[in-house]
Amino acid sequence: MQHKHIPTLLLFTISLAVSSFCAHTQASTKGVHALAMHGKPKYSENFSHFDYVNPEASKGGNIVRSANGSFDSFNPFIPKGEPATGVGYIYDTLSVASNDEPFTQYGLIAERISVSKANDSVTFFIDKHAYFHDGHPITTEDVLFSFNTLTKQGRPFYGAYYADVTDVKILDEHTITFHFRDGKNRELPLILGQLQILPAHYWKGKDFTSATLSPPLGSGPYKIAKFSQGKDISYQRVQNYWAKDHATRVGHFNFNEIRFDYYRDPNVALEAFKSKNFDILEENSSKSWATQYNGPAFDDKSIVLATIPHENPAGMQAFAINTRRELFKDPKVRQALGLAFDFEWTNRNLFYSAYTRSTSYFSNSELASSGVPSEKELALLEPFKDDLPVELFSKAYPIPKTKGNGKNRLNLRAATKLLKEAGWTIQEGALTNKNGKPFNFEIVIYQKTFERVILPYTKNLEKLGIKASIRVIDGSQFIERRREFDFDMIIQTFAQSSSPGNEQRDYWYSGYADHRGSRNLIGVKEPVVDHLIDEIIGAESRNDLITACRALDRVLLWGHYVVPQWHISSYRVAYRDFFRQPKIAPKYSLGFDTWWKTSDQ
Repeated sequence: MQHKHIPTLLLFTISLAVSSFCAHTQASTKGVHALAMHGKPKYSENFSHFDYVNPEASKGGNIVRSANGSFDSFNPFIPKGEPATGVGYIYDTLSVASNDEPFTQYGLIAERISVSKANDSVTFFIDKHAYFHDGHPITTEDVLFSFNTLTKQGRPFYGAYYADVTDVKILDEHTITFHFRDGKNRELPLILGQLQILPAHYWKGKDFTSATLSPPLGSGPYKIAKFSQGKDISYQRVQNYWAKDHATRVGHFNFNEIRFDYYRDPNVALEAFKSKNFDILEENSSKSWATQYNGPAFDDKSIVLATIPHENPAGMQAFAINTRRELFKDPKVRQALGLAFDFEWTNRNLFYSAYTRSTSYFSNSELASSGVPSEKELALLEPFKDDLPVELFSKAYPIPKTKGNGKNRLNLRAATKLLKEAGWTIQEGALTNKNGKPFNFEIVIYQKTFERVILPYTKNLEKLGIKASIRVIDGSQFIERRREFDFDMIIQTFAQSSSPGNEQRDYWYSGYADHRGSRNLIGVKEPVVDHLIDEIIGAESRNDLITACRALDRVLLWGHYVVPQWHISSYRVAYRDFFRQPKIAPKYSLGFDTWWKTSDQ
């Protein structure tokens, strides 16, 4: 499933869609069961289940998963604390997406959805059978409370995401309408559907802005059963879950209990997995996957190793540069830092040639720019010609390349030239500015395993006279420093969906560059970027969206805000042999919530 990436550190991600708002959207005064970005939804009215589930999957069994770091909160919606992994299981949303369509939303809490002809409002009709775990019915009061609370007291993301909502009107206990600034925000009706619904009666008199370890009330398929702060947390399947027979939920959530055990070191976690202390592990390290998945646990075939292809856009994983720092304000300096990274050598010697270089903020998708700009892209970029590099209009972005033999002389020579043009010179072996200040900076990480990747990069930087030190901190410190933009450089993934939209504001919009907790980590403040984001949000066709995304991609690449790293288009998963999966795998997700255990385990 193509997902928008909401920064709540939840186990699951919430997808969204954009309606094409064709005639079928207005098929009845009570709206429709689903909205599709292009054409019609795959699943028609009264469908029984998604194709990629097994509706006969057995329910039962307890499983154990792993989580990284620690946790000190059950409130994933605020910029405080470190939320527990899996807490998203507690909550349901107005609508949900299928995992085998790029962007289609199907009603859940919202039984029906109706979009105005002018696309300036959306009305949700709440299912009268929907209720919270305490039996309290879900009403429009809860929807209004959730929207107001999240946009006013939640993470900055929510305010950016729903910025074009101007008014919310409750029509009755089960009908609510959201009004928009205008009809240009094509995806707004759909992203409102992914709103997590909180119980207004539960939160009355409580401080929503505080991190809390009091298990909250929800309406989702699981609830918190027990926990040990920072060590483990268990979720129990809700037997009387209101939506257990809902078409979008059939075949999902088959385990009676899911426990997450926390590990601070991935090597310790891997050894624990080999000892069968938990049941499934998704591996992110190519070296570990190639060299450490061996031994008795694997020899007897009691653990399955699988590489599962997917069709998700890769986005951009990179060394992210904090342009708020005076050291990095000059794009020539940032470009020089990019030239010092030898991906080809790194991939060959450290990653067993497992990765592909990321050359776009929309890697592995049709949204990625390539070659020279098209006429339609140029039409969007021309008004800002004076503010953009001349080369952008006539050249493809030159991602640095090497022969992979460790001899990066040509790139380092080009980097030296750029640094000199930016006013830096070598003094007694150190790169120094006109005031005699050396070029020193810090790369902050929380996973010690990344040191082996960064060290070769810092050695190349040393050849330029730059001293880059590595600071390893724990996960909670890292999250807080990232929220406060208290770093020089970090490793960050800017994840993307196949239909970018309102979340781009939180990534790149000028207004969020200095907003604590936003995802504009690199501090982009460019009118052209703001304009292109508006073009993306207001795109009336798929072709318009592709054009705007490619134009934005070029501007970000030529801004040299990051040093691109790599991506892979498959999941690397090891799991116990008692798991079973549906015959059809979803295109856009691992689909773990559709797995089940054999009855004899």
